[in-house]
Amino acid sequence: MLTKKELEAYCEDARENYLPHISIDCVVFGFHEGLLKVLILKVKNGGEHYLPGGFLLKTEPIETAANRILKERTGLDEIFLKQFHVFGDPERSKQHFETYKDMLPVEENWFTNRFLTIGYYALVDFFDVTPAPDQFSETCLWCDLNDLPELQLDHALILKTALDTLRLQLNYQPIGYNLMPKEFTMPELQKLYETILDKKLDRRNFQRRMLAFGILTRLEKPRKGGAHKAPYLYAFDLENYKAALTEGFNGGW
Repeated sequence: MLTKKELEAYCEDARENYLPHISIDCVVFGFHEGLLKVLILKVKNGGEHYLPGGFLLKTEPIETAANRILKERTGLDEIFLKQFHVFGDPERSKQHFETYKDMLPVEENWFTNRFLTIGYYALVDFFDVTPAPDQFSETCLWCDLNDLPELQLDHALILKTALDTLRLQLNYQPIGYNLMPKEFTMPELQKLYETILDKKLDRRNFQRRMLAFGILTRLEKPRKGGAHKAPYLYAFDLENYKAALTEGFNGGW
């Protein structure tokens, strides 16, 4: 929660520089040790939790704003970013209105506006991200998808909608290049798909289908170490992967 002085300064800057009534909220997915992770902000003083988000500069394209916000939170320039929904319930900003309504007159208080928010989800390499809190936040950190804190406003709905959209994407576009290390085994890739879909997949069928998509290259040397036969390592064929993102493929899990 901002102090009155901080609120006055922020609202003055926001009215001058940002587009009113529109915001962006981002669901940032990472994958680590077999678990799907989500980037979460914890605000100063009050300790409430939110998804990373921000506002659009008055002359800024929406996609540019989304990339700017994500770079500020993750330190990454090139992110797989997909717009998935607009959230516009009239009551979605009620909590902010109640929190700040007595600090400033309504016409001066940026946070008492009604905001439509554009939802984006991002797929990032867990190890490439340097989480960074914003001016309102105490921390920005990874949380397990199945062990999230309570999210404020409608951010739980935004997260659920992003996950549903990501699961749907698996039916017609590849997933993995932005979430997996450069070299990985087929069981590790299958674990990613199973984690996102929240269900078990048949090992042989998964491998057959993934190879049939033509987006993987099997490397010459298997992974070293271990008592059993070392599994083969794979990498994404980036050219074919990008083509599949554009053209799609048929199927479903």
